[in-house]
Amino acid sequence: MVVLGVDVHKDTHTTVVVDEIGRQVGQKTVRARDRGHAALVRWARTEHPEQRVWAIEDCRHVSTRLERALLAAGERVVRVPPKLMAGARASARTRGKSDPIDALAIARAALREPDLPAAEHDRTSRELKLLVDHREDLVAERTRMQNRVRWHLHELDPDLDIASRGLDRLHVLDRLRVWLERYQPGPESVVVARIAADLLADIRSSTVRINALERELSRLTEQLTPQLQTLPGVAGLTAAKIVGEAANITRFRSEACFAMHAGVAPIPASSGRTNRHRLARGGNRQLNAALHRIAVTQARMPDTLGHAYYQRRLANGDTKMEALRALKRRLARVVYRLLNTTTSSTTGPQPVAA
Repeated sequence: MVVLGVDVHKDTHTTVVVDEIGRQVGQKTVRARDRGHAALVRWARTEHPEQRVWAIEDCRHVSTRLERALLAAGERVVRVPPKLMAGARASARTRGKSDPIDALAIARAALREPDLPAAEHDRTSRELKLLVDHREDLVAERTRMQNRVRWHLHELDPDLDIASRGLDRLHVLDRLRVWLERYQPGPESVVVARIAADLLADIRSSTVRINALERELSRLTEQLTPQLQTLPGVAGLTAAKIVGEAANITRFRSEACFAMHAGVAPIPASSGRTNRHRLARGGNRQLNAALHRIAVTQARMPDTLGHAYYQRRLANGDTKMEALRALKRRLARVVYRLLNTTTSSTTGPQPVAA
């Protein structure tokens, strides 16, 4: 078996091939275009016909098209987190930094870590991830506009009272629009009122799109993962986030692998007579955040199993954060089982990574 480590960039992709003991046996650089991807696959099949694993640095916006081409060609692809490259590069005899050195570090990191996540989505999980990410981008843009319009409205009338989440609601935006139409600004406030009106119109347009996406995501997840939404604390958006970030739950060998990928598996930090664990700061932070929201919700709901488990951990001497981390680890097991029992899409894996 050989491992092909790829250092990805916007213009070029550099590939270094290593054998089973990490010795470099090949190297090639191609343009980061469809024709270059096809040439890279042909070269790999000609020069290295044995079993191959492609290891790509986890830079989604740069590596997506290459991953798509490799998966469409039937190749096996894994993603290497950048932090793993640092250790591989530091332990190498070659000093400095270049694309071939980075590609070699990627290949050796993949060789050292055989259980890296596969670069694979099924069609459903990819679509959900794209929609969830698009909605979050719209929310972030709307928040920036809301912050600006609040200061403009405060300049026009300091006594104008707007609730903290008021600018998320269409009826509040309509009321402010009517107020601005009736407002009689002085010469020094004409431009301020005009900018505020433009921002309110943009905020309203974004809110309509955000609400439509939320309804669409809730409808899709209700159809695709009805079992997941039976878990207290999981609504449509959280379910869509979990499915999109899990990216084909069958790629995880066990629930422990899923927990490690989500960054909720505790890391041993024991020494001598001290037996303890510390917080894991790695893993998929978006998936970790979704599990955190579920854990916080269940810890506050008195009639849930999560609340009972949280209180039991507190009674046994855990701090609130330790008990919450333990609850997140247990929820990862529950989510993994629910996703595995959910009827998956019949379209099969989509050769795309998001």
